[in-house]
Amino acid sequence: MASGSKIEWTEATWNPVTGCAKVSPGCKNCYAERMSKRLQAMGLPQYRDAFALSLHEEVVELPLRWKKPRVIFVNSMSDLFQDGIPLKFIQRVFTVMQESPQHQFQVLTKRPELALKHAKHLPWPQNIWLGTSVENADYVHRVRILQKIPANVRFLSVEPLLGPIPRLPLAKIHWVIVGGESGPGARTMKEEWVLQIRDRCRTRGVPFFFKQWGGVNKKRAGRVLEGRTWDELPYQCTHGATSHERSTTHSVAT
Repeated sequence: MASGSKIEWTEATWNPVTGCAKVSPGCKNCYAERMSKRLQAMGLPQYRDAFALSLHEEVVELPLRWKKPRVIFVNSMSDLFQDGIPLKFIQRVFTVMQESPQHQFQVLTKRPELALKHAKHLPWPQNIWLGTSVENADYVHRVRILQKIPANVRFLSVEPLLGPIPRLPLAKIHWVIVGGESGPGARTMKEEWVLQIRDRCRTRGVPFFFKQWGGVNKKRAGRVLEGRTWDELPYQCTHGATSHERSTTHSVAT
């Protein structure tokens, strides 16, 4: 339920929750759903119900045992903010993150309205980042909600990018990740959509991370945009620096 990660913008994953319900077009070809079915077929007990919502008490305290600092993506196989997850369970997850200051935790949700509802009942130390997914212009309202939540780092995962977003809100946003959809049935992402967001981030001084072009063979498509990779990170929020000019092929720092 926890492991190293091949996701370009993190180092490890931690899954106290698995399973989810589709809420918007970005969910159509969900990689976590495909992976859950594969893991179920392999006989992993945590995935006996495939992609049905499941809480895993046995791994909630796992980060407390990790002494080496890591950047950790929370619930890569789910969404911590769902109607079926009790507030007390969410509070336990947040308490573990608060008690593990050696790590940076990246919590990503498509339901920022639930995160906002629970925000006053949760701790918000500096090592908890909160992000929301925005796949096209119809879902920029999620950003407006995220802006109201008192996380030290607020970030956007614009993946899969399914259409142009000419007015992506960036006030109070500290990081933007953009990527194309990958795997079977992957939908096309146009370069002009990516450049539009990249340029908006640069104008407003928001770190920009380009994850992938995607497609059926994402490795072959790569992640080079206009002759370079874009790996900018929100260092001004996590390491005391004032610059976000880390735009080479380096990995996430520990």
